[in-house]
Amino acid sequence: MNLSVLGAGLVVFGAAFGIGWIGSSAMKAMSRQPEAAPKIQTAMLIACALIEGVALFGAVICFLAN
Repeated sequence: MNLSVLGAGLVVFGAAFGIGWIGSSAMKAMSRQPEAAPKIQTAMLIACALIEGVALFGAVICFLAN
């Protein structure tokens, strides 16, 4: 197995774990304070976008390092 594929897989797994954790925490926070839902949702989407960007760069670096 090629190490770049393993590295890219780890990057994708880490990103999926992080986005799942953010989504879960945001849902818990919105259920506790429904009036703060728009602010929580905005922060959640920004954090998810940043994680996706880092994951994309990580995957590209893994494939270029081959």
